[in-house]
Amino acid sequence: MNFETQAIRHQAERTQFDEHSVPLYLTSSFIFQDAEDMRASFAEEKPKNLYSRFSNPNVSEFVDKVVTMEGAESGYAFATGMAAIYSTFAALLSAGDHIVSCQSVFGSTHTLFTKYFPKWNIETTYFKAEEAEKVESLIQPNTKILYLETPTNPAIEILDLEFLGKIAKKYNLIFVVDNCFATPYLQQPIKFGADIVVHSATKLMDGQGRVLGGVAVGREDLIREIYLFSRNTGPAMSPFNAWVLSKSLETLAIRIEKHCENAMKVAEFLESHPNVELVKYPFLPSHPNYEIAKKQMKLGGNVVAFEIKGGTDGGRNFLNAIQMCSLSANLGDTRTIVTHPASTTHSKLSDDERNQVGITAGLVRCSVGLEHADDIIADLKQALETVI
Repeated sequence: MNFETQAIRHQAERTQFDEHSVPLYLTSSFIFQDAEDMRASFAEEKPKNLYSRFSNPNVSEFVDKVVTMEGAESGYAFATGMAAIYSTFAALLSAGDHIVSCQSVFGSTHTLFTKYFPKWNIETTYFKAEEAEKVESLIQPNTKILYLETPTNPAIEILDLEFLGKIAKKYNLIFVVDNCFATPYLQQPIKFGADIVVHSATKLMDGQGRVLGGVAVGREDLIREIYLFSRNTGPAMSPFNAWVLSKSLETLAIRIEKHCENAMKVAEFLESHPNVELVKYPFLPSHPNYEIAKKQMKLGGNVVAFEIKGGTDGGRNFLNAIQMCSLSANLGDTRTIVTHPASTTHSKLSDDERNQVGITAGLVRCSVGLEHADDIIADLKQALETVI
């Protein structure tokens, strides 16, 4: 079946009530028929839900959909996207291991790499997104994981998954890709060699700013380790959130198509505005990685990054002048969201750290929503008049 059909028709097994829409399974635990059933279930000799921290019908349905969409073998769902990222690393790494990562990663991921993992003697070496050809020279004998996001947050850089996947395979590294910005509808990193794909389901997978969630899918042997770690540490997704997210996936394709259509119109408008110095959108021919984006993505995504005149003051003036769009740290919502990373989400980084990952004083990230494109553009246009 095609992507859209799988997202709608892949459902948990119906109960005796023959419901059309999958019900909520708001239960903490499950019962057993007898002592042997209980023994065999805990020994994992038969598939069965034991406890909702381990598995739950709603969570399993959501995970199975993402596994199918990404072309993975197995998966596990988490309470948040960061729980998915942390648990993936914690399950697969040991003291003394080494990570090679793109420098342009989500702020909380950067904090894991620089503040917390060193406590356990796990070190990280960064490479710049525009210098991916240097990755091979950074690999050490104890390197275990190659990690990246593409498109990156918030500078919308594109990394060549095929090129990096070949390097990971050559050195027997676990290749982990954050596919949150693209979603499996636009990009399937496993096709290019990724072993694990992680998502913040809070973003485009939900798409309406309602619930938190995360998911990791990929090779069965690796997911098994992530599952065992998570089963004992408890970052599991709630059944209710899984139910919401599984329903959200039914409309993912049609939502992403409209997001991308609107984002392209916004990006083209911004390129023409005199108060905008630079626009980064993967499917604009002016993007430095345009050809790579066209190779590995179906469309350009819903996030546009642009540099406005006036620096930090210009960014604040722009936010203060916004009337319809939302000021929020989230993205992937039906509502268009604008953020000034230098003064908000990445304000705790030094100027040098921000500049190294392309977060300049005047950078604005726009998560383009599903409003009429003309209304989004009208709001951005009037706000841009205030920046200088």
